[in-house]
Amino acid sequence: MAAEAEFAVAEGDAGPSAGRAPEPVALGRGRIVVRRFLRRRSAVAGLVVLVLMFLLAFLGPYLDSWGYKDKDYDAFLTGPSASHWFGTTQIGSDVYAQTLRGLQKSLVIGLLAAVLSTGMAAVVGATAGYFGGWTDRVLMWCVDLLLVLPSFLILAIASPLFHGRTWLVFVILLAAFNWMVTARMVRGLARSLREREFVTAAEVMGVHPLRIISRHLLPNMASLLIIDATLNVGGTIIAETSLSYFGFGVQPPDVSLGTVIADGTDSALTFPWLFYPAGVLLILTVMAVAFVGDGLRDAMDDAAGTASASGPSKGSKASKASNAAAASDGSGASSVSGAGA
Repeated sequence: MAAEAEFAVAEGDAGPSAGRAPEPVALGRGRIVVRRFLRRRSAVAGLVVLVLMFLLAFLGPYLDSWGYKDKDYDAFLTGPSASHWFGTTQIGSDVYAQTLRGLQKSLVIGLLAAVLSTGMAAVVGATAGYFGGWTDRVLMWCVDLLLVLPSFLILAIASPLFHGRTWLVFVILLAAFNWMVTARMVRGLARSLREREFVTAAEVMGVHPLRIISRHLLPNMASLLIIDATLNVGGTIIAETSLSYFGFGVQPPDVSLGTVIADGTDSALTFPWLFYPAGVLLILTVMAVAFVGDGLRDAMDDAAGTASASGPSKGSKASKASNAAAASDGSGASSVSGAGA
């Protein structure tokens, strides 16, 4: 798989060399990924929306004097006003404060669970793919077993375990059922990478297998793991919201988007301010994560798009540099690029 090279034209200073042809400068992989990502308007829009969601969730509560646990006993079920921007609930809680608290909790749970599940998939998949044999069989048997289990039902049954405890137990349970498919993909990549020259050289030099996995295999899967973690954030937020909606997730007095939506479902038509703010924020957040994930996937895919070249044509230094970059794909120097697709 030939790594794609992009080049920028270096501007020369005015002087005796001003009449010479501009020298092509090969861009690093990180700059190539950023340039490709910025070309996709939907991905940039998703990133902007996602940043705004985080700012709103963590800075928005400081713009209002009401906390998500506070009650206004002079304003029961009132609509949006200057004192309560999103209105109040049946018991006088501020909907704005509760919605932002729910958004904050859903974002944190989604991010932590996605990182944990991706990390678990990376470790299990890379270990199974590199060692093979009985290690591979046992680990893949565990993966297949977890894949056939009804995760939503198990989480619902296990929900009493974290009643009255920290919500981090809920994060661990969400991550425990969200890593198996990625582990299979990582295993396939590891089986391919263990035949590469840089892995063979490390084995000949006596490098410990765990060090080979952590220093040679996993860095070559960075593209896959970053994309998977990004896309898992949206899926985990949906899973957390669904479980909290049915009472199996975040428990009172804490709130999440799922609990806020559940409290406002019965009054969605008569008192819409109880339901729609949380629903709109949930939709925007999940769509933004999906757009960012798709943009990262396309940007990191070495086969996506065409090289944006500026300067000399065939036979020039740019073409020669591109051929050199493609020829070096099989070596350890370009190991990160080799697993980008």
